[in-house]
Amino acid sequence: MPVIYKSFQSVLANKEGKKLFYPRVVLTGNVDTEQVAKEIAELSSLSTGDSKNVIDNLVTVMTRHLQSSESVTLDGLGTFRLTMKSTMNGVEDPLKVSATQSTLRVRFLPTSKRNLDHTVSTRSLVTGVKCVRFDLQDTAGSGGNDGGSGGNDGDQGENPLG
Repeated sequence: MPVIYKSFQSVLANKEGKKLFYPRVVLTGNVDTEQVAKEIAELSSLSTGDSKNVIDNLVTVMTRHLQSSESVTLDGLGTFRLTMKSTMNGVEDPLKVSATQSTLRVRFLPTSKRNLDHTVSTRSLVTGVKCVRFDLQDTAGSGGNDGGSGGNDGDQGENPLG
């Protein structure tokens, strides 16, 4: 199945005063832990319950390490780490800097392999993906791929026609 996208107009104008359009991924659903566990069980010797238990424990262990200011790297998947996004203006005195000036977020960087010239040759989770524009998805089987690897957060719950 291809990644579906639609055009999205930026709210910010460029240097010429034009609000340009960009692609944005359209999410078509959500897969929960139970479904992932079921699919892992189908691919392995584990039961669905065993798979779910491993996923639940993975979340617990990752949370423990992230909350200890450590990054977590899962081979073949990528690296997770906490970042802080500023929510207010900075302060002039470094002693007055406080965590309340920001919100914590989890940052994920997919695993990648590099060529000898240090350019990215593959990136886990997105290598080989096919993309098709929302209004052309019926023709996806007949060469609707226009390249790219998706982008942005997606619009789950938003009417993709709107």
